[in-house]
Formats: sequence, C-alpha cells, structure tokens
Amino acid sequence: MLTSGVRNFSVRYLVLIYLGWWLIWMILQTLVLYNAELLPLDVAIKDAAITSVILALAGYIMIMSMRYYRPRQLSQLTWSIALAIGCVFLIRWTAILLLGEESDYAIFFEKSMVLRGLFSWLMISIVTVITWVYFYLQEQQEIENRKVNTEKLAREAELSSLRQQLQPHFLFNSLNSISALVGTKPEEARKMIQQLSDFLRGTIKKDDQQLVSLEEELKHLHLYLEIEKVRFGHRLRTEIEQQDETKKMVLPSLLLQPLVENAIKFGLYDTIGEITIRLQATVLDNYLHVRVQNPFDPETAQPKPGTGFGLNSIQRRLYLLYGRNDLISTHQNVNIFTTELKIPQPA
Repeated sequence: MLTSGVRNFSVRYLVLIYLGWWLIWMILQTLVLYNAELLPLDVAIKDAAITSVILALAGYIMIMSMRYYRPRQLSQLTWSIALAIGCVFLIRWTAILLLGEESDYAIFFEKSMVLRGLFSWLMISIVTVITWVYFYLQEQQEIENRKVNTEKLAREAELSSLRQQLQPHFLFNSLNSISALVGTKPEEARKMIQQLSDFLRGTIKKDDQQLVSLEEELKHLHLYLEIEKVRFGHRLRTEIEQQDETKKMVLPSLLLQPLVENAIKFGLYDTIGEITIRLQATVLDNYLHVRVQNPFDPETAQPKPGTGFGLNSIQRRLYLLYGRNDLISTHQNVNIFTTELKIPQPA
C-alpha cells in the first residue's frame, strides 16, 4: 500500500513537471514572437499554445511508447524526426484553421516551417532522451532491488539452515541418554524429557527472531545446560558471570548453545574427571563481549582455532549478519581453551 502510494505521488509529480515544462515554453515562445514584433500578442499566444499542446501530445506519445519498448538509437532518431515532421504539419493545419489561411499569419508560418521543424525535433528529442534515462534508471533500480531481495532471501535461508543443523546431533545424544535412564533412573528420564521439550519449544519460538537479548539467550542456554548435566551428572559444572548492563544487549538468537556445546565437547568428552565451563559477558566500546572457557587435555584433545562445525557455523552466521570475519576468535593457554565473541550493538 505504501509503495503504491509513493509511486502514485511520484507519477503525479512527474505529470506536473511535464505540464509545467510546456507551459514555460509556451510563455517563452509568446514573448519571443511578440517582442520581436513578428506577431500581435493575441496571435502569438494562440500560436504558442497550439505549438505547445501538439508537441506535448507528441512527447506523451513518445513517453508511452518508450515505457514498454526502448528502441535502438537509430530507431529513436528516425521516430523523433518523423514525429517532428508530423507535428509541424498538424500545427500548420490547426493554426491556419483557427487563424485564417489568407492572413499575414499564414505567410509567416510558411516562412518559419523549417525553423518550426527543427524546434519540434529538438523538443521531442529532449523528451526522448529524458524519458530513456528515466526508464533506464528505473529499470536498473528494479534490477538492484531484485538482486538485494534475492540475496536477502538466500542469506535468511542459509541462516535458517545453519540454525537447524545445530539441533540433530544434540537431539540424538539426548534421546540416547533418556533411553539409558529409562530403565535405571526413570525419574531423571522424565525430567530430561520435560527439559528437552522446553528447550525445543524455545528453539522453535526463536526461529523467526534474528536478534534477542542476552538475558533471553541465557535462559535458553540454561535449559540446554540442565539437559547436559543430566547426561554427564556431577562431571559438568558451569559458571556464568555477566555485567548488569549486558542483560539488555542483543546478539543473534541460538548463538551461545553451539559455543558452549563446543566447550563441552573438547572439555568433557576426552576426560573422566570434573570440568567447569565458564562464560563471561562484558561490555566494551559498544560491543557485547562473550568469553567461553573450558579445560582440555593437550595429550588427548587438540582443538584448533576455528575448526569444528559449531565454531564454523557461528563464524558464518556472524559474517552473514554483520559482514565481518573478525567477530569470533579462539586461543589456548596451557590447558585452557578460550573462545571469544564480540557482537556489535545497534546505534
């Protein structure tokens, strides 16, 4: 509705400009004919009015024809010359009919035929060039808009695909754990089923959200960690620290889960003891900084910066959303592996 309204306003604006253009030329032609003492004022007004109206109609015909078909330059030249010649004879017929064939005006008109033809061709050519440029720019804008919309849809499809690819292996692991608990610890199995249900429900709700607050993201992460703690029991501990001002800061939805999942994978899978996953959220220079740390055994696990589907998917999502590849980094110090995110905040 809004686009249609803007387009209608633009068309009305262009029509007013077009009519104003010919009104100005009618006034100028009247002044030239009268001040040069070529015609009386009333005759000069009629001559200028007839000329302007017919040329305006010819220009309109040119505009309408080029709206649906833009011929080559040679065809445009031929068409404009033919239209100008036709306009001169139509102006002559109309003017002589209104002002008299035997008058001095008829003699004046015959003497000015060539000049009128050149003037008509010049005016029609100007309208043709302006029309061609206008429709060309409009067409290029439409092509650019389609390109932008296509890229946007492709980006959204890829983002959606990346989010959905994060769930299956986690879901399979959870279901396997539930299966193992059903026989030995049915209460914990029921608890885990409920937690998994809440987690998946929250994931579905977030599918259409591009950005969420850190507070909301941490609530969702808490559900994920509760499920993992049922799987790993006392071996998995977590510490989450955040500055108060980070709670309302935003980040891409479902971004922290693969980050923490990566930390659990490298910190817990190759060990038999307890580990602690630490998450810290701070603010620096209008960026939300998130740091996730996990211990690892250098002899059994060799995490490399930027490897693994989880971290690669995060880097790809951040690039698609922000156009930058420097928003995620990893490093290791002795037996601590650290992943850091920095999320730009809206101005």
